[in-house]
Amino acid sequence: MSEALNRDYRVSEELGKGRFGVVFKAYLSNSGEPFAVKSIDKRLIADDSVDRQCLYNEAKVMQLLSPNPHVLRIFHVYEDECFLHIVLELCNGSDLYQRIAARTVFSEAEANVVMRPLMEAIAHCHHLGIVHRDIKPDNVLFNDWNELKLADFGSAEFIDDGQLISGVVGTPYYVAPEVVAGRHYDEKVDVWSAGVILYIMLAGFPPFYGDSAPEIFEAVLRANVRFPTRVFNSLSPEVKDLLRRMLSKDVIRRFSAEQVLGHPWMAGEGGGEIRPVAVEEARPVAVIS
Repeated sequence: MSEALNRDYRVSEELGKGRFGVVFKAYLSNSGEPFAVKSIDKRLIADDSVDRQCLYNEAKVMQLLSPNPHVLRIFHVYEDECFLHIVLELCNGSDLYQRIAARTVFSEAEANVVMRPLMEAIAHCHHLGIVHRDIKPDNVLFNDWNELKLADFGSAEFIDDGQLISGVVGTPYYVAPEVVAGRHYDEKVDVWSAGVILYIMLAGFPPFYGDSAPEIFEAVLRANVRFPTRVFNSLSPEVKDLLRRMLSKDVIRRFSAEQVLGHPWMAGEGGGEIRPVAVEEARPVAVIS
């Protein structure tokens, strides 16, 4: 640990490991307030310019986005000869992946409670010219107060108005068809991924399925959104309309994040509450991928 980090924080137990480093729990020296410290071994990425750029971009992106109530907050960045240390907000609650796995399906009200802050976080990113590019349940965290926090900006990219970016980035079930096809794309790839999350919460299975990554990508490229009667018959026309607009293969017709927030289903009363999973099932905040 760097001398400056150890001066300001008391680094404690390990919370998780990844390819390039370790996440620790740490306490602010003068107050005892808990945080997470993501410590990245720069020697492991010295010969990989892409990985190195992604890791440095993550800190820059998070600094630009903070503070926002629905984005994981960054507090300090320390760097020494061998390590980059990023001090982050600590989320001891579970992530959305665990919450989806712990239940069969979500009611519309429960899904609404998740989607509103998630889309507010995505809209905040897009307003500042940032495309997340890896929206998935694993990167949607909850803190001790059950507040949603969008995390893991290692794949994020800056974008100007009207600009397109490239690169096959993301996770098979959640990646947009234009990414799979190798075309240039814009910030609406995040809306597609959020639409997949909404579908999974309501149905209990993904809209585009396969037994392998190539099969999943083929289904994503077809982009044939189905609403099986046995699952969707009891759901409102409004939520099905929203799903069609978020999962539109035609990017021009696909909703923006702001349009999603303005949709009648999003403006509904909701009334649901997402029950946190037990603490022993929860995963610590920032797992380095």
